[in-house]
Amino acid sequence: MIKCSKGCDIMTEKERMNKGLLYIPDDKEIMEFQLKCLDKLFEYNHTKPSDLKKREELIKEMCGNVGENCYFEVPIYSNFGLKHVHFGNHIYTNFNCTFVDDADIYVGNDCMFAPSVIVATAAHPINPHLRQIGYQYNREVHIGNNVWIGAGAIIMPGVTIGDNAVIGAGSIVTKDIESNSVAYGNPCKVQRKIGSKDELYYYRNELIDYDNMNIK
Repeated sequence: MIKCSKGCDIMTEKERMNKGLLYIPDDKEIMEFQLKCLDKLFEYNHTKPSDLKKREELIKEMCGNVGENCYFEVPIYSNFGLKHVHFGNHIYTNFNCTFVDDADIYVGNDCMFAPSVIVATAAHPINPHLRQIGYQYNREVHIGNNVWIGAGAIIMPGVTIGDNAVIGAGSIVTKDIESNSVAYGNPCKVQRKIGSKDELYYYRNELIDYDNMNIK
């Protein structure tokens, strides 16, 4: 808190940011913290593909939380260097993914992000004067367990995606997506539930050859 001229308490811009209120993102306190996070992300994006140990060490330093057996292709982009992203176990992000993590992004276990997926939490007011003077607000994103997000999909602020959902390539997800569903389109909508046919076929009418697969 800071004090106004009359001695009353006023929240700092960082406090306003953390409460989901309108705030100025280029505030000095916010920027100093953000730049430190971005320097770490820059370092990660310039590691060699063979330097797996270094990548693993950096990811643990960078992320808000990260579980076991996670792998992030480079380049990966993030407003706060993944500091506000919380990953579960067994996460894979393909090339060119972006996490606009001005607010927290929560990702469950066993999730896959195809190339060029964008997960955004930041937004700006419609009011033109507030935008002109730089105000912003943020909303958390929640992604459940075992979610597959297709190439080029965009997840908008405030969205929740349920467990086992599949988001089609190029989709723009503006509203919550229920668990155990296949959803795609602009705006993204549930097209069908995942069901018994998916136990038999992996692509159109091509059968899953269970007898020849090493499935425990």
